[in-house]
Amino acid sequence: MSGTNRDNIKQGMRVRIVQKQDQRSGKLTEGVVQRILTKSGTHPHGIKVMLESGIVGRVKDIIG
Repeated sequence: MSGTNRDNIKQGMRVRIVQKQDQRSGKLTEGVVQRILTKSGTHPHGIKVMLESGIVGRVKDIIG
């Protein structure tokens, strides 16, 4: 599933995100979605979410 489609992402899902400061290195952070922050249906760089840990980033991989 693609992290660029808002419909693919739900609260409670396990995902890997890239944080703003890690965009150049591509370092991914894994966590559980608490809130979906992107309002539009799609975003080319990934849907922006907040994890339960409070970390904000764009979804790159959906684990489940």
